[in-house]
Amino acid sequence: MKKVRILVLTALSFLLCTLVILSCQKAASNAGSTATDVAEAATLGASATSDEQANNIFNGVVDNVVGVNSDAGLGNGIGVFSAANPKGGGKPGSSGVIVNGMDSTVIPTCYNVTIKPATPGVYPKTITVDFGGGCTGRDGRTRKGKIITVYTGRLKKAGSTATTTFDGYYVDTVHVEGTHTITNNSTGGNLIFTLGLQNGKLSTPSGNYVAVNRTHTWTQTAGDTSKPAEVVFKITGNSNGTIQASGVTWQWSTDITQALVRNFSCRWIVSGTENITHGTKSGVLDFGAGTCDNEATLTVGTKVYNITLR
Repeated sequence: MKKVRILVLTALSFLLCTLVILSCQKAASNAGSTATDVAEAATLGASATSDEQANNIFNGVVDNVVGVNSDAGLGNGIGVFSAANPKGGGKPGSSGVIVNGMDSTVIPTCYNVTIKPATPGVYPKTITVDFGGGCTGRDGRTRKGKIITVYTGRLKKAGSTATTTFDGYYVDTVHVEGTHTITNNSTGGNLIFTLGLQNGKLSTPSGNYVAVNRTHTWTQTAGDTSKPAEVVFKITGNSNGTIQASGVTWQWSTDITQALVRNFSCRWIVSGTENITHGTKSGVLDFGAGTCDNEATLTVGTKVYNITLR
């Protein structure tokens, strides 16, 4: 199968969509594709990358909600808390070495955590992580504003929920909105979380946006919950949304066809497939065979396009 790279530099840089289509048209002219084929592939590619941009940002929210502490969540060691220690410094590492998409350089803590009520074991409990006017983490992203989570009980306990909203929250220049919920539906020894996203929205300064709703089930397949960074989940479910790009609006949906695999030590999905649909056209997004990287492929018909996740 002929592979053609879709140059989507970031899922939310929608002003580049026209350039993407034009560059794809040039590449596809050598591959025997029609302009319609290329446009459809570019639209599906933009849909796939936008969905995964949303997944990446909201999965980062999951990391922080779960990793805030061992009373409300599973314990420190994931999300922004992987860079923190009790003295407020960074996590020791070899300066400049990138591991699983994270900089192992010592990163000072630049956020504040407020817990109300502060007494362990007393619920409901509201935990606010305040990134202030800008806080750059080990993943190289700068966050600002607040994520506010209400826990009905310890998240490791079946029946407990954690509902997160946002107050002026940005990841780099992307404004993040919506209501995110995690519900512990475990029935045995392994964790089962149901994740819901209602009215999720990622907006850029240009006015372009992705609006997304999703329901995912995370089932623990490996790891010890006393060591959150080692826990591995398989993810099933679906999502749908709307993209507005430079005055053009379209809808898309996804269905996970082979369970996605996520572990807290990697910022990206490492394997699995999902079907991306726009109108009557669809493609298959494949995250690979387990390597922690930001590369995926989108298959549309007989052609395979390389996708760089952000």
